[in-house]
Amino acid sequence: MTKFPTKIHDAFLLKPKVFGDARGFFLESWNRDTFRDLGINADFVQDNHSRSARHVLRGLHYQAGAAAQGKLVWVTSGTVFDVLVDLRKNSPTFGVWDGYMLTSEAHERLWVPPGCAHGFLVVSEIADFHYKVSAPYSPADERSLRWDDSDLAIDWPIQIGIAPTISPKDAEASTFAECEKYV
Repeated sequence: MTKFPTKIHDAFLLKPKVFGDARGFFLESWNRDTFRDLGINADFVQDNHSRSARHVLRGLHYQAGAAAQGKLVWVTSGTVFDVLVDLRKNSPTFGVWDGYMLTSEAHERLWVPPGCAHGFLVVSEIADFHYKVSAPYSPADERSLRWDDSDLAIDWPIQIGIAPTISPKDAEASTFAECEKYV
């Protein structure tokens, strides 16, 4: 596994070693010792899997306070534009966003540290999205940050004339100025 820095403090793009031949491929998607050697000491407590159609935008989601989740995310079919936003007031990258095209062909993983909002836009026909989280889901602590906040100015790869499909919760999300932040 090779670790590459992102624009967000303590967030990393990870590229696993992929072993392929005529039969297909093999890769190690997660290994506690490998990740600790890379400086990611998450104790994952839950795995999640979502499937979404083209133009679905999920996020930007996070959990507040002590329920904050670190996330290891990747795509097993399709392509998504994956975004994280640093909401940690004491971080050198507070208020910064970063985005990556994650594909099932490249097998990259993105480590989203606790204190960051996270979301993705599906750019393929269908995408299967997986994530390991470091804290259990807590409905009372769930928060959403507006995907189209003008202060963040995230450069989503949205096709002209096609609005993304979002949930009612995401349509009512807070702006960066008013959202709950981490100390």
